[in-house]
Amino acid sequence: MTTPLDSPLYGEMRQRAREIFNYALGECNIPTAMQRHVELQGRRLRIGDGNYDLNGFSAITVVSIGKAGHTLAMAIPDIVGGDLRGIISCPDAPSAPVPGFRYFIGGHPLPNADSLRAGEAILEMLNGAGPDTLTIFLVSGGASAIAEKPIATAITLDDVVATYKALVHSGAPISEINAVRKHLSALKGGRMAQAAAPSRQVSILVSDVPENALDALASGPTMPDTSTAAACYAIASKYELLPRFPSGVRRLFEQSELQETPKAQDPAFARSRYVTVLSNATALKAAGEMAMRSGFIVEVDNSCDDWDYAAAADYLLSRLNELGQKASRVCLISGGEVTVKAGNNPGTGGRNQQFALYCAQKIEAQPITVLSAGTDGIDGNSRAAGAVADGSTVARAKEKKLDAAVALQELNAFPFFDPLGDAIMTGPTGNNVRDLRVLLAY
Repeated sequence: MTTPLDSPLYGEMRQRAREIFNYALGECNIPTAMQRHVELQGRRLRIGDGNYDLNGFSAITVVSIGKAGHTLAMAIPDIVGGDLRGIISCPDAPSAPVPGFRYFIGGHPLPNADSLRAGEAILEMLNGAGPDTLTIFLVSGGASAIAEKPIATAITLDDVVATYKALVHSGAPISEINAVRKHLSALKGGRMAQAAAPSRQVSILVSDVPENALDALASGPTMPDTSTAAACYAIASKYELLPRFPSGVRRLFEQSELQETPKAQDPAFARSRYVTVLSNATALKAAGEMAMRSGFIVEVDNSCDDWDYAAAADYLLSRLNELGQKASRVCLISGGEVTVKAGNNPGTGGRNQQFALYCAQKIEAQPITVLSAGTDGIDGNSRAAGAVADGSTVARAKEKKLDAAVALQELNAFPFFDPLGDAIMTGPTGNNVRDLRVLLAY
């Protein structure tokens, strides 16, 4: 079935897809989530299903790291009250800092000098925590780069950046990237929890990782690590990473000198608790609710999480076709992230726009709309969160002398979608619960 390229239905459905995404984004609201999961009654603090008598603590220490570092920390003084001390490492300087907190503006997706200064300051502060200290960790996506400290003093910032670039451009899924990061870091893979022992610890999580892999969030600084040094050696071999690693990092692999990260039996985790206040499931649920209100039959399929973007697109379009044969006005929602092997000289764009651009060519002249966007408001190295495409995209692009095939090959999706008005521009959201894909057939 085809739809005339001048049909107003295309514009209407692009708007519907945007409305579904925007509603989901609005429901992933950190202040509301914190009020739902964190509550102070008298001197008793409830965090999730855990209760803490504040009279039993001489100090409360807060570490907030990640894209939502500032947003999460803003809620803590209002709930807990009193004088707090802590460290916030986030990607952007806030206009109104939280009083009593020391700020570091860490880099993302690559660490910067402040990332390393934040890591040093965090460890220094945590090393002073005693058994009568309550340590509250606020952990959100992006913290792998935003707060960092190399495991070996000989590894410089330039070495860390080069290693991150090699990992990000390898095409490896985030779980494998984080496994390597953990074993090269003095913070990640549970080592931050080790530094805070023997204090009482609670981690409040805004998750940008699969629901069953929370130790991958921010490379798991406060959680027991399920990855191993042996797995890191295998990952380096699988993706041929050693030639791309700087010499100091390469030596650790070649001489099998990676230190093992702490596991579940480590004493550091004996007094720890973890509460997820927001995750990709929150966004999926909200998107589904909005799609149903708009008259769509909804199905959620996360099977392609961490797949190559083209394979994920082929799979989801096939599923959408199956659903469309059974009913009209169907909506297929997919969460998680896809991967793109960027190479050394990518254009301007990101995995969401690359996914949408690939779909645009597959659905040409068909009554299908595809939206893919990140809840953090940032897609790759572009200003967009993602993009929306439909059966008219390729034809409208040709009118502007834009070539979809060339843009796809050059990983240059943003300059393709932006002139069409189909780039999704939200600005940084101060939050991240992974990506959301919305596919509509009508």
